[in-house]
Amino acid sequence: MKILICISNVPDTTTKIRFVNDNTAFDTNGVQWIINPWDELALTRALELKEASGGAIEKVSVISVGPTSVEPTLRKAMAIGADDAIRVNAEPTDAYGVAYRVAEAVKDMGYDMIVAGIESSDYNGAAVGGMIAEFLGLPSVSSVSSINIENGNVSLKREIDGGSEVVATQIPFVAIIQKGVALEPRIPSMRGIMMARKKPLTVVEGAAVETMTSFVSYELPPAKAACKMIDPENMKELVDLLHTEAKVI
Repeated sequence: MKILICISNVPDTTTKIRFVNDNTAFDTNGVQWIINPWDELALTRALELKEASGGAIEKVSVISVGPTSVEPTLRKAMAIGADDAIRVNAEPTDAYGVAYRVAEAVKDMGYDMIVAGIESSDYNGAAVGGMIAEFLGLPSVSSVSSINIENGNVSLKREIDGGSEVVATQIPFVAIIQKGVALEPRIPSMRGIMMARKKPLTVVEGAAVETMTSFVSYELPPAKAACKMIDPENMKELVDLLHTEAKVI
């Protein structure tokens, strides 16, 4: 059995966001790039499954679409424990293009389980996983919070309104995961970092695909208003501000 984890290269959440070219492009200067948190949890769970499989899971691979700048993130994924990595050499312009290029790159590689995070922490599109499944003609399960494999049988727990459900599926399939699939991401060890330098990172050219969406402009959220201190005895003023300014009552 072979597992593929889709990795998105995203800015660290502490990054100061800036835009250039009249607010039509994201300024990447000085940005610290990391593995998308949902994808990191997916990788952690895949490695747990491999370790518990007794050799039934042959390898765990990672894939990302992007230029050479995504390779350090893929190396980090291999330092965590992934066996190899694939970089699709193309700009990740939109969800459709990313999903199509991932599908084209791996369609003949025989992966039994393809796992994608429910969304990326930069654009929050929540679309790539489902699109990959459609392009490959595979069944997909969304909102997965638990993956278990026993005697070759796959069971997935997913969150639904008012509770959760456990579903079974046959391989190959696509799982779109959310928080809960692993308790916390793994931290690369020094040995893992050294080993990652020797693990194979394959570069494939991105398939030609039409861009379906584009970003016209960006804007930052408005600055938060200054905090107002209200005398605890002055309930009338508090109620008035909640009504006229905060507009919550």
